[in-house]
Amino acid sequence: MSSLLVDERPILILPSLAEKMGLNEAVLIQQIHYWLVKSRHIKEGRKWIYNTYKDWKKQMPFWSHATIGRTIRSLEEMGFLISANFNATKMDKTKWYTIDYKKLAELEASLGMEHRVYQVEESNITDCDLEDDNVQQPIPETTTETTTEKKDIPYAAVVEYLNSQTHSAYRTGSKKTKKLIRARWLEGFRLEDFKKVIDLKAEEWLHDPYWRKFLRPETLFGTRFESYLNQKPLGKQLREEDFNLDD
Repeated sequence: MSSLLVDERPILILPSLAEKMGLNEAVLIQQIHYWLVKSRHIKEGRKWIYNTYKDWKKQMPFWSHATIGRTIRSLEEMGFLISANFNATKMDKTKWYTIDYKKLAELEASLGMEHRVYQVEESNITDCDLEDDNVQQPIPETTTETTTEKKDIPYAAVVEYLNSQTHSAYRTGSKKTKKLIRARWLEGFRLEDFKKVIDLKAEEWLHDPYWRKFLRPETLFGTRFESYLNQKPLGKQLREEDFNLDD
């Protein structure tokens, strides 16, 4: 199987949307919608996100910074993307973005598509933690809900289970490990998913002199986590004593 064919999360867009507003614009507005669903930043009755061109490029490495800038300006000019500044100081030039869903509904109508009601205001997923559009990241709103959620992530339970299954001694307080666990947790995976991935890969790699070194947080809890989770368990290893060789 080619390593270039869908072994990572794809970016999905509708061909009809790309045809109407442009391919780059369709890709970017889909990404912005994805983050708006997760955002907790509500200003003037709308959800907003903020991000640097550098961070957009991390998500879409096939674009240059200039292409990202042109695409954002194009969406703004067409009226689909709204930008504003909600920063505490005038020195902070961070740009915030949201989608004009009413404008998008008009486009749907022109395409003869059935309009869906967008529930971005009612999402209960945590903030997407995006960065600013220039240099300095605005300070996110501090809420009891966000603080509670961070406490609910079972960092120690995940690391301790990994250590018990792989005979390792990873620290439960490692910032790098906690960042990986949090990223997967915010994608919707839970403790049983982490345990399943650990079990599957431990069964496959633990007794292999080369592969057992990859039984580590950065490998198991990285971007291939979902692929590992959906991996089929190894079948029973057949041994010589399983066969009657005297026949």
